[in-house]
Amino acid sequence: MFARFIRPTSACLISPIIPRLVRPMSSSSSKSYEHILVSTPRPGVGQITLNRPKVNALNTPLMSELNEALRAFDDSKATGAIVITGSERAFAAGADIKEMQNLTFSEAYGKDFIKLWSDVTQISKPVIAAVNGHALGGGCELAMMADIIYCGPTAVFGQPEIRLGVIPGAGGSQRLVRAIGKAKAMELILTGKAFSAEEAERWGLAARVFETPEKCVEGALETAETIAGYGALAVKAAKEVVNQSYEVGLSEGVKYERRVFHALFSTKDQKTGMTAFINKTKPEWTGE
Repeated sequence: MFARFIRPTSACLISPIIPRLVRPMSSSSSKSYEHILVSTPRPGVGQITLNRPKVNALNTPLMSELNEALRAFDDSKATGAIVITGSERAFAAGADIKEMQNLTFSEAYGKDFIKLWSDVTQISKPVIAAVNGHALGGGCELAMMADIIYCGPTAVFGQPEIRLGVIPGAGGSQRLVRAIGKAKAMELILTGKAFSAEEAERWGLAARVFETPEKCVEGALETAETIAGYGALAVKAAKEVVNQSYEVGLSEGVKYERRVFHALFSTKDQKTGMTAFINKTKPEWTGE
């Protein structure tokens, strides 16, 4: 999306950012994809790299592959957290305008066009977006569907759909408001202005900004590995209760959190974790 606004760059800048030591996924997840690269670069960590040159424009085939790979990681007991990234030039420069240019209302509404994009938010395991380069339109929306956003120094975010005579369609107007507040989100969506990695961190959209694109991806993988090292049930519950805070009022959210907290006392991992803490040993999580 908005590819015409992005200057050409050298091939070395548009190659996917993939750690040097990468283990291919096993079993059914070893399937090859056309628009993404899938790997397990660290213990318990799944990595999905968007790989649709030149700027990772998002279309239905790519999003279908992304959802399939996410579900495979989500179903795998060997995976505890997932990282989504792109290239140094573009995390994802937006939706593929050619796919939607000639759509009619009846076609878009009847097929519920881009509904499948929201499947990303149904993944129960933590998802980290490692964003380098452009994350515009649908790319910004995809990043905001993740649980944590990490940025490289050249990351650029924005919802410039207004320039095309439309508005965000994959949650941009809703998630951006919740992340940075109505006033700033309204300004950005009505003007189509982009904002930097530093602004994303300062406004609360991004968790961290790194010095280089490589450090951004490595930082995301390191955090994912840390998360994957904890008990799977507690991690799943933690993500669930934090997300619930966006859906209900404070008193209901606190009550919901307390009930989930109580429920975890029925798990083996709770006994394992507290016993290990008292005995000053390392817990061996079972996910039970």
